[in-house]
Amino acid sequence: MPYGSVGGMERLALTFYTHYKSIGYSVKAVKFIGLKSDIVHFDSDEYILSRKDLHELSPIKRLKFYLSIPLKLRKIIHKEKITHSISFGDMANIYSALTYTKDRKIGSIHALKSVELNAGSVFNTLIKYSYRTVYKNLHKVVCISSAIKKDLLDKCNYKFINNLEIIYNPHNLEKIIQLAKEPIEDKTEKKIFQNDVILFLGRLSYQKSPWHLINAFSQIKNKNSVLVFIGDGDQEVINYIKEQVNKLALEKKVFFLSRKSNPYKFLAKAKVLALSSHYEGTPNVIVEAIALQVPVVSSNCTNGIAELMSLSKDILSVNENTIVESGIITPNLYKGSLGIPNTQSKLFMEEELKLAEAIDQVLVDEKITACLSQNSNELTDKFDMSFVCNKYLE
Repeated sequence: MPYGSVGGMERLALTFYTHYKSIGYSVKAVKFIGLKSDIVHFDSDEYILSRKDLHELSPIKRLKFYLSIPLKLRKIIHKEKITHSISFGDMANIYSALTYTKDRKIGSIHALKSVELNAGSVFNTLIKYSYRTVYKNLHKVVCISSAIKKDLLDKCNYKFINNLEIIYNPHNLEKIIQLAKEPIEDKTEKKIFQNDVILFLGRLSYQKSPWHLINAFSQIKNKNSVLVFIGDGDQEVINYIKEQVNKLALEKKVFFLSRKSNPYKFLAKAKVLALSSHYEGTPNVIVEAIALQVPVVSSNCTNGIAELMSLSKDILSVNENTIVESGIITPNLYKGSLGIPNTQSKLFMEEELKLAEAIDQVLVDEKITACLSQNSNELTDKFDMSFVCNKYLE
């Protein structure tokens, strides 16, 4: 995996590690970058290829590091006698494919790539090229939703249809439910969660486009509500949305709590989990919210959202809010380009107003929470830990 932060892929890697260890496998984890701020750790089973982040390296040293990764991975694979390698995300997939070792290689793709790779950077061009070349070296490439598989084949010119397989992310739901019972000790945080909390949990990134959520929140009618962000992210995004909060005079209603080693105790006490992403795969946090019976409001940034939030998987309208078993899916916010908006308009997008409307509805409509409670077990059955982990190794 590239990093050891608290993102979805990193938490997923830790989930796999914990499960495979618990049933007797010898498991090693490799982080390309290991930092002091890492939340995800693998103790003595952890290999770190660099203690410096990429932005700390000069262009020449960065290039040398990139080129050295396949050889470093080969040495680890041979030393530990690895029989199966699971990689998380394109960077890890590509380097696994370039080791040319005999282990069974399982790659994984976690987002809608036609959107993520829309920017014409050198790195994105290399990824697109890899879909026609080195991905053939992977025995299996897991797509975490049917929407991702379809997107790869229809829009990304992916050439190796026979190694694609749809497998949903596994979740240790029992552990999540147990961790959620831990009390909030900090007095300030405890006071914040006495309100009707609309929670964003995840990385503050261009992909997640949190500025849409802030705009929507400014239009919320529920005066007892507050918006809480838990997670770290790109500093440019953080600076932008904090400035946005100030311009909208929301300083007393929006709170940034940074990363948390146990985010579930906060999620369990929220009134609604809200996502305003430009693109996603199947966000782990939605499954975690469903398990804790916290209603979800999410933009329809990929058909994978419906796969998680609904039993039918069908969205009735792409232009209107759709109530499903776990909450409400709102219209897509993506308008063809990623990145921070060039200007902060005084006018709000229609999709942002729909997002605000959905959040308000969840806060007052007890039927939505009751429906989630009734259907949460059926919604989470396909994420069973043992079933998913076995499917990866087949």
